[in-house]
Amino acid sequence: MPNERAGQPARPEDLIDVPRLVTAYYALHPDPADPAQRVAFGTSGHRGSSLATAFNEDHIAATSQAICEYRSRQGIDGPLFLGADTHALSEPAKVTAVEVFAANGVTVLIDEADGYTPTPAVSHAVLLHNRGRDSAPADGVVVTPSHNPPSDGGFKYNPPNGGPAGSEATGWIQERANEIITGGLKDVRRIPWARALSAATTGRYDFLGSYVSDLPSVLDLDAVRAAGVRIGADPLGGASVAYWGRIAEQHRLDLTVVNPLTDPAWRFMTLDWDGRIRMDCSSPTRWRR
Repeated sequence: MPNERAGQPARPEDLIDVPRLVTAYYALHPDPADPAQRVAFGTSGHRGSSLATAFNEDHIAATSQAICEYRSRQGIDGPLFLGADTHALSEPAKVTAVEVFAANGVTVLIDEADGYTPTPAVSHAVLLHNRGRDSAPADGVVVTPSHNPPSDGGFKYNPPNGGPAGSEATGWIQERANEIITGGLKDVRRIPWARALSAATTGRYDFLGSYVSDLPSVLDLDAVRAAGVRIGADPLGGASVAYWGRIAEQHRLDLTVVNPLTDPAWRFMTLDWDGRIRMDCSSPTRWRR
């Protein structure tokens, strides 16, 4: 049955406590004997809430180390493009990941303006780097739980094909990450954030500029502009918030961003069919999702 308030604006009591959520990321440590607290990959990534000890610093440190080892096994020695979305747990998870990647000597590229990075922009960066290349392939990580509720974090691996990782890759990474957690994280190589940022292998990448500039290669934006199409874009508080405005400006489209706000609690959203906030269109009835 749909929640009686489905489709209605969120109230203060519906919102997450962001400081408590972030504190739990660092303070709680998973029990590897509890299946609900182990690293578990769904569609290319691990998701969960720090409050449920399902997405915590230990998970991300172990998963990042496992990704480093997987890359080495697969001969993936090009840059790793790292993006993150607007969920409250994305920033701390990104920091943990960079600290591990840098310590392992992985060339990791983060957004040049420390902005949010939608999944397609990371995929585009990976594909652009790998186009026509026979060596030093790139891959990527997107710190996002997709449309999941604000209490969740997510950590997705994208192989050199730019898309979601297949079960062979995620299965190996998941198993190795859980081994590392069971072993007390002793196999994790990690350096502090300041050192990681200044490491020779940590660089910056213009995800926004590269993605927006390459759009005409797949879309006839001249035709859209000539047709006088009026567009309204609502990023729904997500990682594309800066992209729509740049698209409108750079390609001279009649495009208005109707909601430029980001908020880790998503206080501007309406409730979904089950009364929860999600980062997508909500509906009073589940079948419409």
